[in-house]
Amino acid sequence: MAKIQLEDVTKRYPDGFEAVKHMDLDIADGEFMILVGPSGCGKSTALRMIAGLEDITEGLLYIGEEVVNDRTPKDRDIAMVFQNYALYPHMSVRDNMGFALKLAKVDKAEIDRRVEEAAKVLDLTQHLDRKPANLSGGQRQRVAMGRAIVRNPRAFLMDEPLSNLDAKLRVQMRAEVAGLQDRLGTTTVYVTHDQTEAMTLGDRVAVMRAGVLQQVDAPQQLYNDPANIFVAGFIGSPAMNFMPARVDGSVVRLPMAEVRASGPIAANGGGNGLIAGIRPEHFQDAALVGADKRTGGATFRARIDLLESVGSELYAHFELEHEGVESAELAELAQDAGTAEVPGAGAGNVVARLDPASQVRQGAEAELWVNTSRVYYFDAATGGRIFAEGAR
Repeated sequence: MAKIQLEDVTKRYPDGFEAVKHMDLDIADGEFMILVGPSGCGKSTALRMIAGLEDITEGLLYIGEEVVNDRTPKDRDIAMVFQNYALYPHMSVRDNMGFALKLAKVDKAEIDRRVEEAAKVLDLTQHLDRKPANLSGGQRQRVAMGRAIVRNPRAFLMDEPLSNLDAKLRVQMRAEVAGLQDRLGTTTVYVTHDQTEAMTLGDRVAVMRAGVLQQVDAPQQLYNDPANIFVAGFIGSPAMNFMPARVDGSVVRLPMAEVRASGPIAANGGGNGLIAGIRPEHFQDAALVGADKRTGGATFRARIDLLESVGSELYAHFELEHEGVESAELAELAQDAGTAEVPGAGAGNVVARLDPASQVRQGAEAELWVNTSRVYYFDAATGGRIFAEGAR
């Protein structure tokens, strides 16, 4: 095992395009680090630089205490698990898992021992003599992971290893990957575009956008305390709702209510340069909010355009009359996920996560409640998070 450190690392291609820009990231020995972001944000390029599959244009990469910029992939003592399983179809599971050790001229008895141990951990013992074609997608992914495990590397690098699996199997494999990393304790860097994977798997999550690291933190901290509008909109499902806000000292006027902040709020664009963000769970059916709790928020009326039931909760979609919000970060989120997935990024669509006991009806007007103490504020010009004076 080893720590991994990227120190001002940049990847610039011959045409001048910078896929990764001045990346500083410290990954502790034994840590499970997730790199997440939309397509083209540079996360896979960063992983490939750690692996040695991409040259580093500027900066230093440490694995352990050594700078490895000029070392070949085979000399970095890392193991990769790819999106496509990259298994040899003519070889058995046993031979696939032990092939790298065979090339390294490891003793056959030692190869057999390591393969048997890994197969036991991955529940592949009964499949060792089968060919990949006779395995399910989840079993093939386990074989690919077993091939990495038997090498006892200093670090695992995983590039979207679950993206080829169906939804149910992905949930199962997420739990298996998390449990496996916990048992082995090997430093792991895992790339995904799926924020659900990122939130459920990692010790820490590094969010990237356009080659730039936006925020690195524990999953729940990212959710509760996003550094900017991009992180706030990318982390969370359904996504955070965004809407324009006008500020006058400590009073913030939202499309459906006025909010009194704990102190003055200053945005670069003045009173019109503020964007408010509210997570879906901070709305509720007003009929289910007790009188003692109502004072911590505001009620308003809205017509429910769409009501989705997922059993444990209701997703209520409604419109708020406003001119929409303009932000480069929100535009990128909308382009990657589809505007409907980033409420408020275009028109005034809002999604509320309601208690399943709610009696609101699709096509009818409803009285809703919003927790005004859980409103986030962002600068429309920079995308940065804004806090009321005295709030931090």
